[in-house]
Amino acid sequence: MGTVTDDEIIRTRLLIDGDGAGDDRRINLLLKTFTKWCNSTATAEESFTQYQRMLGTLTQCEFSMRKTLMVYDMNLIEMENYETIYSNIEENITSAHEKIAECKKEIQRAKRVRKNRQEYDALAKVIEHHPDRHETLKQLEALDKELQQLSNTKENVDAKLELRKKQFHVLLSTIQELQQTLETDEKCDTDDNQQSPTESGE
Repeated sequence: MGTVTDDEIIRTRLLIDGDGAGDDRRINLLLKTFTKWCNSTATAEESFTQYQRMLGTLTQCEFSMRKTLMVYDMNLIEMENYETIYSNIEENITSAHEKIAECKKEIQRAKRVRKNRQEYDALAKVIEHHPDRHETLKQLEALDKELQQLSNTKENVDAKLELRKKQFHVLLSTIQELQQTLETDEKCDTDDNQQSPTESGE
């Protein structure tokens, strides 16, 4: 015979005692009554009356046992329900943790997107203060034209300056020649004047 566990003892005790309404005492009393009835020398009518009482007591014990079994089965069903509910709660908790982790990632992504948008807005404001590419190229083209005009103007001014230098040089040369001519003429006149009195005296 195997070792009887505490759970089996308690289960048997509960099945016998029912819901604690004295079934254990009632069975013990039934056994004593049955033993006494078997050894009784009472009349048939008294024996039958005692027999009916024992059947009533046995019926009460069976009813309590059935009731206890039903309660036990209901407890098993409730335990299964509780285990199912517990399992569902565990799954919901795990799912909630996963959703929380995903929400945290979404928050981080949203913060990154918001930061990028703020940077884009700041860059857009800076870019708005500068002309666009087409306008910049147009301005560069205008500057190139202006630079070319200035270069042409400089060449014209340099050519005119060089011409003026040559003309001025020619003018200076002419003035020098004229001055030399005047000096020569003046010298000749002086010499002529000095020779005229001598010729008169002779």
